Amino acid sequence: MSKAPNPNDGLVKIVFDVPNVDGSVYKTESLWAEPLTDNCYRLRNVPFLVFGYSEQDIVKTMPISGKLVVTGVASRGGHSTYRLILPEDTTEGQFLSDWVRLKELGCTYERATRRLVAVDVPPHADIHAVYRALEDGEDASQWTFEEAHCGYLEKRTT
Repeated sequence: MSKAPNPNDGLVKIVFDVPNVDGSVYKTESLWAEPLTDNCYRLRNVPFLVFGYSEQDIVKTMPISGKLVVTGVASRGGHSTYRLILPEDTTEGQFLSDWVRLKELGCTYERATRRLVAVDVPPHADIHAVYRALEDGEDASQWTFEEAHCGYLEKRTT
């Protein structure tokens, strides 16, 4: 299931600095966030580029040059973030068919491009079953994947 935040819900854009890894052309990533206090915001969509953050995390920000720039995590929301990179020739119908297992496990996704998919794993999902499904999809050449943030350990310690 795809989901995207509705900016009409009082959300604002906050900015993450993206480390230059492997010559990435991206220097920042902006995400929708829900204002909580002067400097804290709850992430309301799934990161596509940054590591160490997931939807529902509460982040600290600092205003810099007219933008709200993330400076760290205030508290975790228990979600995990994975990213799928689809093969060039993957059709939408094929992706939706391949996605069924992750959907059944409670995951949702957002698309950055036709090939880049950010996956949100909610706290109630069986993270081990999700990871197996991700590995099985990679083994079947449905996608390659990377782990951007695993909230499972944080969920278990709270």
